[in-house]
Amino acid sequence: MAALTLVCLAGAGQPAGAGEADPAPSGGGVGIRLLDAPVSRRDDPRASRYIVDHLSPGTVIQRRVLVANASENPYLVELYPAAAMVERGRFVFGADRLANDLSSWMSVEPAALDLAPGEEMPAVVTVNVPRTASAGERYAVVWASVASEPERPGYVRQVQRIGVRVYLEVGMGGESPSTFGFGPLRADRDVHGFPMVSVKVVNTGGRALDLSGTAELTDGPAGTRAGPFKVPNGTTLGPGQSSTVTVRFPRELPDGPWTIAVHLESGTVKNSMTARITFAGSTGEPVDGPAIPWLAIVGTALGIALLMVSGLVRRGRRSYSHVPDEARTPPMSA
Repeated sequence: MAALTLVCLAGAGQPAGAGEADPAPSGGGVGIRLLDAPVSRRDDPRASRYIVDHLSPGTVIQRRVLVANASENPYLVELYPAAAMVERGRFVFGADRLANDLSSWMSVEPAALDLAPGEEMPAVVTVNVPRTASAGERYAVVWASVASEPERPGYVRQVQRIGVRVYLEVGMGGESPSTFGFGPLRADRDVHGFPMVSVKVVNTGGRALDLSGTAELTDGPAGTRAGPFKVPNGTTLGPGQSSTVTVRFPRELPDGPWTIAVHLESGTVKNSMTARITFAGSTGEPVDGPAIPWLAIVGTALGIALLMVSGLVRRGRRSYSHVPDEARTPPMSA
């Protein structure tokens, strides 16, 4: 029986370079992180994790990534770009080496690295935007992929990969603004009795957003307060898209009433809303203005191209996404 190939998106939902600086991928295995970011995005945390750019047609840029093997085994790591998309509130990866416009404009040199245990090596990602490219934002991933070879027929060959996201807007002139607002907010308890708040978030700008943030409860029964509570990461919205962000709270919290403040951000773009709620199937009514309150875009001057081909700054962080060291699955019967 021929060996089978099982492709696993190990760590695919986690951004490369997230978190605090580490000397090597946590937990062993193979990791990849971004080394370069534009000077104009020095204060944007997304730009230290992902390749984020606005480019004119005909522009060529290069970004360096670092691939590390923190395992006790040697690995041949393949490096390649592939398609991605933003839909239903998520950054979605294409299967295998599926291509799209952006990935077809990209190349990685070298295409493979033979890494000994504890070794790390850089690679260069080149993006060559055609002169005929149409305007708009596109998405891709730079993958680092490793595979376990089956010992004999009947075993499973498993492929695992981890990558750096790419967000590229093509267009003449300045970058599209990044903004978002809030829709309806609802407070309730789930089937297990845990308080929860769901709020609709709408991307009203021209660039994709990766949302994170906190929720705080104040002015509760007898003046109590709770939090802040972390908003789960993982919500990505393309231009014009919307999704619901849900935060769950400890079961012992009383129904209220409470004043809730939801603070969300994507890089340097921030927004907040405040509402008066109870955890009994109530709909929160904003108490500090309209449902789409203040918007802050830090470090952005509309009408000016933010990203240039030159002027890259080396990031000193040492933080990786990683592929687990254990890649082999149990044998399959013939």
